[in-house]
This record gives sequence, structure tokens and C-alpha cells, in this order.
Amino acid sequence: MNGAAGVLVSGLVWAVAALLAATSSLFHGQVALLIGGMFIFPLSIVLCKLCKHSGQHAKTNGLAALAIESTIIMLIGIVLAIAVGWYRADWFFPAMLVVIGSRYLLFQSLYGLRRYWLLGGLLCGLGIAAGALVLLSANLFPPSLVAALGALAEILFALLTFRSSEY
Repeated sequence: MNGAAGVLVSGLVWAVAALLAATSSLFHGQVALLIGGMFIFPLSIVLCKLCKHSGQHAKTNGLAALAIESTIIMLIGIVLAIAVGWYRADWFFPAMLVVIGSRYLLFQSLYGLRRYWLLGGLLCGLGIAAGALVLLSANLFPPSLVAALGALAEILFALLTFRSSEY
């Protein structure tokens, strides 16, 4: 499904994190993103199967190993984002946007869709801009808004990919 199921699930995880960061605490939002993130792949496979697709890479895709390799790189980035968040809690979501956006940049190679460069660039840009705005004045740009922007970007991207893709 050109990765749309995973992007949608990821966007929904970001939305839950944003909601918890806004209504409960920043810490609860951060934990929701980290724990929810562990379920993105299995939930995206379930969504694919509900849509009558396997959720597997094409057998002819010689770059399938890149998905696993980029997951390892992403996990290293998440560890760095957690460290940044310990140093300054309101930088966690911007750092995570950059980590996740960076991984999406590789999806162009995986799926052959240049639109992943757009999503990756958008999330990285949002993360960098949000980090800068938080640095200048945390009161003007709350962490829940950062997470909500990430959620919105991914959900809209997923819906456009579902709509425009032929599988």
C-alpha cells in the first residue's frame, strides 16, 4: 500500500501523544509516542490486511533490507531524542520529528515514491523550526502543538497516499 498504512498509524500515535501532552502532561505524551511507536508496524500490517493487502514488500524489491537497516538507524535517533528530552523536555517532540522525518527520506528508495521526500522534508523542517521556536520562547509554541503538527502532516499524507495509489 506504498507505506500509507504505516504513515497513518504513525500519525494516529502522534495524535494520541499530542492529546496527552495537552491534557495530561508532557511526560505522558512522550511515553505515549514511544510506546505507541512500538506498535506502528504490527498495527499497520493489521490495517493492510483489513484492506485486503499483505503489507509485505514486493518480492522483487531489492531494497527491502533498507527498511530494517533504517529502523536500526531510527532507533539510535530515538535514543538521542530521549537524551535531548531529558536535557530539555520541550525539545523531545521536535527531535523526534527530525528522527522520523529522516527515516521517511529513505522511503523514496523503498517505495519509489518521491512524495516521501516531501513528507520527510516537511517533518524535518517542522522539527527544526519547532526546536528553534521553543528555544526562543517555549510559551509561544507548546510541545503538544509540535506533536499535533506531526500528526496532521502524517495523517494528511497517508490519506493522500491511500487515495492516489494503485496497489
